[in-house]
Amino acid sequence: MSDTCTHLDTIADVPPSADGCEDCLRLGGQWVHLRICQECGHVGCCDNSPGRHATAHWNSSHHPLIRSFEPGEDWYWCYADDLFFEIPDAPPAPSHS
Repeated sequence: MSDTCTHLDTIADVPPSADGCEDCLRLGGQWVHLRICQECGHVGCCDNSPGRHATAHWNSSHHPLIRSFEPGEDWYWCYADDLFFEIPDAPPAPSHS
């Protein structure tokens, strides 16, 4: 495991793909918490949700970084580096309503 994310260059200024988990909305599923892909904006559910769609998106796309899509949370997770982190002075995190 790295102590520094090596994928910060993949962060793009992209809009969220949906106001909820894109895949759960399409399939009629439910989620616990939401995450947003920092490369393409895909909104997926967390690993505590039945669908685990954020991780499924990583497995299919290999987009390494997600950010919390929850109000009041401002953290990142890098799948490739297995690393949880925050970025000082990052723009405010988007969140669902």
